[in-house]
Amino acid sequence: MSSLTLPSIAVILCSSRQPRVCPQIGAFVTEIIENRIPSISTHPHPKLHLIDLAAWNLPLFDEPGIPSQVSSHSEYSQPHTRAWSLEIQKYSAFIFILPQYNWGYPAVIKNAIDYLYHEWHGKPAMIVSYGGHGGVKAAGQLRQVLQGVRMNVAETMPALSFPSKQTLLQATKGEELPLLGEEGIWDSEREVVCKAFEELLTLVSQK
Repeated sequence: MSSLTLPSIAVILCSSRQPRVCPQIGAFVTEIIENRIPSISTHPHPKLHLIDLAAWNLPLFDEPGIPSQVSSHSEYSQPHTRAWSLEIQKYSAFIFILPQYNWGYPAVIKNAIDYLYHEWHGKPAMIVSYGGHGGVKAAGQLRQVLQGVRMNVAETMPALSFPSKQTLLQATKGEELPLLGEEGIWDSEREVVCKAFEELLTLVSQK
């Protein structure tokens, strides 16, 4: 990628559950990237764009064909698939903000991935998981799925653990969490997020 080309990166909120804290955590990760990365990174500063799967509300996969055999968005049968294809084609890389449910990742992100194939193929990805134990099981599972559509996944995967039962209860209710500022519950995780994002930018630059 040319040094003059700014990568366009999508931050995907991988939860449609209500209530939810996924938008808050997406904002937390975005804040780290936008405020910290420009001062420490040698890579071009990227443009970040939000994709909220709850807003997209894709139905359960309903295409008659196999996505890996579709070469153009115009070949999809459903208008929502064509729109989703065009959206994903816009981006050079992706950051997946991922909760863990019952030791796994949400069905909404698997469904969103499975709609497409070539649109994901070869693109870099970064996974940020969260949960009572950081969501590491869900992150590992999603990593395998992304590799299955031939994405290049950053090695570092920040796992944000709720520090107390009280915080976990707040999260399950969708309440505002103390995330931003120096007293935020995950202030110590900022460097890990930066490290993962630097890896993502390196993968983008190698395309």
